[in-house]
Order: sequence, then structure tokens, then C-alpha cells
Amino acid sequence: MVNRRIRIGMVGGGKDAFIGGVHRIALRLDGNYELVAGSFSSNFNNSKETGKDLGLAEDRIYETYQEMAEKESARSDGIHVVAIVTPNHLHVPIAKIFAEKGIHIICDKPLALSSEEAIELKNIVENNEIIFALTHNYTGYPMVRHARSLIKKNELGSLRVIQAEYPQDWLTTKVEDSGLKQAEWRTDPKRSGGGGCIGDIGTHAFNLIRFITGLEVDELSADIHTFVKGRLVDDNAQIMLRFKGGAKGTIWSSQVAVGNENNLKIRIFGENGGLEWRQEDPNYLYHTKFGHPTQKITRGSSSASEEANNVTRIPPGHPEGYLEGFANIYSDVYKRLFAQTNNQNYDQSNDCYPNIYDGIEGMEFIETVLESSNNNSKWTPFNSK
Repeated sequence: MVNRRIRIGMVGGGKDAFIGGVHRIALRLDGNYELVAGSFSSNFNNSKETGKDLGLAEDRIYETYQEMAEKESARSDGIHVVAIVTPNHLHVPIAKIFAEKGIHIICDKPLALSSEEAIELKNIVENNEIIFALTHNYTGYPMVRHARSLIKKNELGSLRVIQAEYPQDWLTTKVEDSGLKQAEWRTDPKRSGGGGCIGDIGTHAFNLIRFITGLEVDELSADIHTFVKGRLVDDNAQIMLRFKGGAKGTIWSSQVAVGNENNLKIRIFGENGGLEWRQEDPNYLYHTKFGHPTQKITRGSSSASEEANNVTRIPPGHPEGYLEGFANIYSDVYKRLFAQTNNQNYDQSNDCYPNIYDGIEGMEFIETVLESSNNNSKWTPFNSK
């Protein structure tokens, strides 16, 4: 008998945690997953309340993630996959334990605190043949997938210039001292890692460039800075990129850019044309062929590619974006999990979700940026492992 729904557990995402709720909406959106177990907080009372509110059986609400991995892996109806939605410093310790128990993983980004830690996890994932997805959710937007398809078809010709930026303003003041939980851990290097703004949102801009263009970075020059007095991590980063093959690029990420909420955008220019996409207006992609008027491509329209329409749920003109982007990654992972769980053939070349290797590259990006900035913005080789 074919098992249609995949059993999933969650670590993190207890009451008052922002991203856990986002993941729960995303995994439920297409009806492919059933949330059956969780260890939602280091505070067991919080975890029990969260699990009860979600309708979980009492014996599948766990005090620790270690207990959860042990007991779920021993059950005949245990979870197939776990969603890890904790602060950054816990991603790898949790993932290691579940991977060693043969449980597949969907993990929030960035992957780890260091590339060495990430590579250690990669070895465990490979040895245990674990499906591992990293939720760089912007790769799930339909118009991002359309941009990727245009470049794969060489519609822009040889790529020349790529500009990505992700400005926010929510850390313009030292809100981490006000008790705001999301700001507290993101500005604590012991929990967020060495990169603050560059790790939290700069990695999104970097991943978006890599996902859409496929270009590999050869070297970079970075200037990161902390504008808010007393803050322990960076809150602004400006980076120049040189790509293999000759293209040039820039990334600007900031969490002190007053007037910006989540203004992620990317512009790509080739010898034959250009593309522009903005996350805050995600239903449209602007494609300009040299010598022709700019074309506005609408999500869900006949002008959108198959790759875009495959991840589109509602008609054009209706908002679709952030939650659906997460859901599309969950849906992509589901296809592979479903095939494996039901002993069906699966073509891995169809995988479109960010994986463990993208996570390692993201960590190497952060480390190279820090190295360059600490050496007066010296051009620094990007040696991806």
C-alpha cells in the first residue's frame, strides 16, 4: 500500500518562535506531510504546550531532541524526516543525531557555525544516505525558477554583471537589549556564528546568485561593519565578487538600512539582455532583450516557464510568495522522500532544493567575507570545498 503522507517531526519552533510557525504552515500547505512528533523547546513546559496545541500525542512530545531521535527511530510508525528550526548553533548537533539514526533532514539556514562543522555533518549525511535540504526559501519562488530557466537556456548570453542586495532596518537600534528573542540570538556570536547580518541575510543574496546563475565565485573583496555601538556582530556588509569566467558582481546586505523591510532584489546582465526580480514584489520578473522594450513576466501566466508554473498554486494577480516559497522546498523534498519511502524510482537530477553542499558553500562564503574584511578588504580566493 502506497504511503501518501510523509511523517515529520520538528525540533525547535516552540511558542513565541517565529520561524517554526512558518515551517509548519509550509509543510501543511500541500497536504504531503503529517506532523506527528516534536521537541519544540529546551523548556519542556513550552514544548508540551506547543505539542498539545498542535494536536500531537503526549508520548510524542519529547523533552530533548536526543530522546526524540532515539524513540522515533525505534518506532514502526516513526518519523521519516525532521525539520530543524532552532538557532544556528544547534543545527549541526541536532542534525548529526538524527542523521545517524537514518532520519532525513530539512534544516533552516545558515547550516552551521563553521565550514569544518558543516563538512563533518556532510560526511555523516553521505555515510547514512540521508536526504538533506536547507531552507533557502527564495529559491522556491516561481519567478526565481523562471529566471533560472532563462539563464539555463542562454537567453542572456554570456553573463557580465550580477548585483544582489538584501537591506532591512529592524536592527537599526540595539533591540537585542529590549528582550526581543529573535534579535537576542541573532546578535550573539555564540549562537549565530561569526557572521551577523552577513550570515542571516547575506547568505540569502549569495545563494540566490548561485541558484539562478550557476556562476562560481573565484575571489571576493568584503567590507563588513557594525554601526550599532556595543553590538557583537556585523550589521552591514558590502562585497565585490569576481566570478570564474570573468563576470563581476556585488552583494550588499544590511540590517540598519532605514526604510527597508525585506527588500531582497537581484539584477543580472548578460551580453544579450538583463533580468530583475524583487522579493517584495515577487509575482513579476522583468526581462529586457537588448534593443527591445522590457517584458514584464507574470507569475502564473502563459509567458512563465514550466519550471515556474510547476510551483505556482493560484492565478496571476493574487499575492503568492514567502510561505509558498518554503512550501515549494518542502514539496520538492517530498517527491524524493515519497519515492524512497515507497521503493519507487527517482531521478535525482530533478532535485531543485538547496542541499548540504549549498550549506557548506554558504559557510565558506561567510568565512571568506570575514577573512577579507579583517584584512582591509583584501581580494581573497573563494576555495569551495
